[in-house]
Amino acid sequence: MDIKRKIRNFCIIAHIDHGKSTLADRFLEMAGAMSARKKQEQMMDSMELEQERGITIKAKAVRLNISFGGEEYILNLIDTPGHVDFSYEVAKSLKGAEGAIILVDASQGIEAQTVANFHLALDNDLRIIPALNKIDLPGADVERSCGQLLDVFGFKREEISLISAKDGQGVEELFKRVIEEIPAPKGDINKSLKAVLFDSTYDSYKGVILFLRVFDGKVSLGDEILLMHQNKKHRVEEVGVFLPEPQKRESLCCGEVGYICCNIKDPQDIDVGDTITSASSPTNEAFEGYKKMSPMVFCGIFPSSPKDYPALRTAIEKLKLSDPSFVYEPDNLGTLGYGFRCGFLGLLHMEIVQERLEREHNLDLVLTSPNVKYLLKKTGDEKAEYIEVPHQFPELSFVEEVSEPFVKATIVTPVDGMDSICDLAKSKRGEFIKMDYLGTDRLALVFSLPLGEIVIDFYDNIKSLTKGYASFDYEFTGYKKTEITKIDILFNQKKAESFSILVHKDKAEAKARTMVEKLKVLIPRQMYDVKIQAAIGAKIIASEKVSALKKNVTAKCYGGDITRKRKLWEKQKKGKKKMKQLGNVTIPQNAFLEVLKM
Repeated sequence: MDIKRKIRNFCIIAHIDHGKSTLADRFLEMAGAMSARKKQEQMMDSMELEQERGITIKAKAVRLNISFGGEEYILNLIDTPGHVDFSYEVAKSLKGAEGAIILVDASQGIEAQTVANFHLALDNDLRIIPALNKIDLPGADVERSCGQLLDVFGFKREEISLISAKDGQGVEELFKRVIEEIPAPKGDINKSLKAVLFDSTYDSYKGVILFLRVFDGKVSLGDEILLMHQNKKHRVEEVGVFLPEPQKRESLCCGEVGYICCNIKDPQDIDVGDTITSASSPTNEAFEGYKKMSPMVFCGIFPSSPKDYPALRTAIEKLKLSDPSFVYEPDNLGTLGYGFRCGFLGLLHMEIVQERLEREHNLDLVLTSPNVKYLLKKTGDEKAEYIEVPHQFPELSFVEEVSEPFVKATIVTPVDGMDSICDLAKSKRGEFIKMDYLGTDRLALVFSLPLGEIVIDFYDNIKSLTKGYASFDYEFTGYKKTEITKIDILFNQKKAESFSILVHKDKAEAKARTMVEKLKVLIPRQMYDVKIQAAIGAKIIASEKVSALKKNVTAKCYGGDITRKRKLWEKQKKGKKKMKQLGNVTIPQNAFLEVLKM
């Protein structure tokens, strides 16, 4: 019997908070994959952080066995994230699917990430089923949202399913459409094994667990497999599927999605996107692998206690397994000791990595200010080099040319938010490219923006200016020549490298003043005055002072000559001067974090 004919591999894609995980829950319920004892909201968001924030961070695959029209079907459902920082998770998921449900919130309409995910699915030649969610909400505007799906993506009115994932309305009809409209997987079970490694995770007992989609042949317990990109052989010691709990199987045939364990202990032996084949009769052609995601934001991660450095290194290696877009290299900063220089796709990605390291591995971390990668050409040098950290930036007299990364940003906003969004983009040195109307009351604004200007608070500002109705997506376009300068922060004439930042020349003075004023509030008072200064080279451009703690050394003097008091004051003055020269300013961790948020 050809089991492949009864398999449907599909994923759910949408903008953040449009109801992907809730719809996945309803599908799990319909297939009987969710027991009453284990039932919870966002069942597939198993990470504590996902449950807390109500967002999907990792794509998850689950196998559903369901009866339809008197026949048994196997549905492999992949739930994907919606935030722009996790678009690589969506891209990975689409490689293992033949179809996709594109979900749109009826009260919000089409948003930036909806458009981006639609084109991703289109590029992968998937069968797309449009669905309008949250039709039960009082604020739902079904006609407007349907109009947007017709105008922007060219769907027909009868193609759009109207559902409410929360109360189950229309979900059964959508489930039927998945079985009827999404094609069965192609492939030949008689050919050599050819599977794509689309994700992985680490288990302290089993080692690296490989998630794979089989395209040709089959993989069985005891087989010897070859990872083609890594050119390494391993023996399969466990095969299984997710129901959603892992369940062991004897084999996985072509078209199926599941996992294998090969007792791989070193996370470096795995390359997500690799082709898995038989070691004895390998396939002729490997998959080209996933497009490597270039990190956009960089910052240093250091343990607050130096003895935790080995634990941090192990934690980062394990995290890299399940997150191939996260990059790192060893780093050393005088003030913070040994740590790692890490690259992320965006600020939310950075925040999630930090929280996962702290929670899952019980670490206490300090992060430096985030920055982007600049392209620097020194005087007299032919070749330009990349600068990721401020302390690599030379004196301005040695700099011939600096280029910074630019992105094409798409902002979907209600019409009345257009002016404020344009003003915000202008304040971030943005250039207007074009404007498209999405229906009658929403429009898409496209700007060219420097990545360094939008990496921290741009998304938050967009949300606050439009009362939460706007959405944002961006893609890297290249480097452009600019004027960048380095600001150093000094505490009592001692430079603190971890606070150094690279900013545009026009904003240097305002940024420096903001930083020293913020640090004045955050630095606790010491036994001596602390002078906080911001400098460009040798020039001080902003300065503040934290006054010393006062101690009344003459409190014990009752009467007597004034010279007795003066003697004590002089002694105190000399002591404070000595402390100021020898003492280190205590900088609390929240000062690093608050400056990071700026």
